[in-house]
Amino acid sequence: MRGFLAVTKALSDSNRVRALMALRGRELCVCQIVELLGLASSTVSKHMSLLEQARLVERRKNGRWVYYRRPQGKVHKEASEALRWLDESLARDRDVREDAKRIREVLKIPVEELCSVGGGK
Repeated sequence: MRGFLAVTKALSDSNRVRALMALRGRELCVCQIVELLGLASSTVSKHMSLLEQARLVERRKNGRWVYYRRPQGKVHKEASEALRWLDESLARDRDVREDAKRIREVLKIPVEELCSVGGGK
C-alpha cells in the first residue's frame, strides 16, 4: 500500500504531472524542467524528489547538473501502471500538447546556457 500512496501523492499536483509528461521518451535537466514549468529551481527540485520517492522518475548527476528521466528497465508495478495510465489519459490533453510544443523550444536552448541563468544549479 505504501507504493500506491506514494504514487497517488506524487500525481496529486499538476506541475508534477506536467513534468512526468514532458519526460516521455527523453531525459531533461532540472533547468529545462524549470524553464518549462516557470517555477523556481528549488520548487522543481522538491517536485522531482517526490516523483523520485514514488519511483516515477530516475535521477542522475552530471557535474553540476541533475537530469531526470522516467524509469528504465525493471519498473515497480505501481509506477509502471501509473505512467501507462497517465500516458493514455492525457495523450490528447490540450495542456500536455502545449507543453510538448514548449519543451521542443526549450530543447533548442543549450543546457549550459539555461543552467547558467540559475535554473539547474
